[in-house]
Amino acid sequence: MTLERPMRVSVVDPITPAIERVRTILFKPFDLKKWFVIGFCAFLAFLGKDGGGPGGPGGPGGPGGGGPHDVGQALEQAKYFIQENFNWIIPLAVFVAALVIVLWLVVVWLSSRGRFMFLHCVAENKAEVKIPWAKFQQHANGLFLFRIVLGLIGFFAILIPILLIIGCVVMIAAGGGLSVLGILGLVIIILVIVAIAITLALISKFTMDFVVPIMFLRTTSCRAGWREFLRVLSLNKGRFILYILFQIVIGIAIGAIVITGMCITCCCAACILVIPYIGTVLMLPLLVFKRSYSLYYLRQFGPEFDVFGLETAVTLAD
Repeated sequence: MTLERPMRVSVVDPITPAIERVRTILFKPFDLKKWFVIGFCAFLAFLGKDGGGPGGPGGPGGPGGGGPHDVGQALEQAKYFIQENFNWIIPLAVFVAALVIVLWLVVVWLSSRGRFMFLHCVAENKAEVKIPWAKFQQHANGLFLFRIVLGLIGFFAILIPILLIIGCVVMIAAGGGLSVLGILGLVIIILVIVAIAITLALISKFTMDFVVPIMFLRTTSCRAGWREFLRVLSLNKGRFILYILFQIVIGIAIGAIVITGMCITCCCAACILVIPYIGTVLMLPLLVFKRSYSLYYLRQFGPEFDVFGLETAVTLAD
């Protein structure tokens, strides 16, 4: 397929149709059953994505924080504890690691299925679970494998710099103080970690926002979807950079809306939002908007990227 660079692509234009899409799907007419069905698909799609809450203030560096001597003493105590309890620490660590890996695989697999189910609901304005679950099984499995490989690459790519940081901290503790080279090394390693994290976040963002819809349209593999998207990206690098920046703005706006709702309800909304599935159903208008926004943005690159055209085709066929 030969791709051409469109004359005009806007990050603002998709806002209005995305809002109208939310109204069409969720409020014209309002159907509570439809909310719960689409909400279930969204719950699967975002499973494990936003599970963590903000950290508390009890971080390191508070009053009474120790210096290099205290760090070295803590390391010696940890070493002694491990040596004394080696017979049960290792089996426990292996069990916990295996359990975490299994849970991670299950969550990624379910969310990969959910991504296509939620996209199906938004693109075709249908509240269905069984049909997209079966229809996009192969696509979801391909996405699952891609995310597993990406996750493993990211894990080891970040693990190595983290081990280097730990090594630097141990050397600093053993040496009894900081040095210019030690500080410079830590800064460089931290910058490498940040660069890796940003790269992985961009790959994940582009996969969910654009590659998944391409797979949805073409009924193709994740690799083929990425190949097609890369051709579009290569011709529109600046536009996609602007898209990412505008996504940050949208994220801030959505965060402000959520916080405002919590304040108005005296944090009652916060208590409900943390309830699994129920919180997703309440957040459904915002989730449908975000999914619709990326789809309308992608549609600007040509009619061959219009997932909403499938809804029209199905309607005409009926």
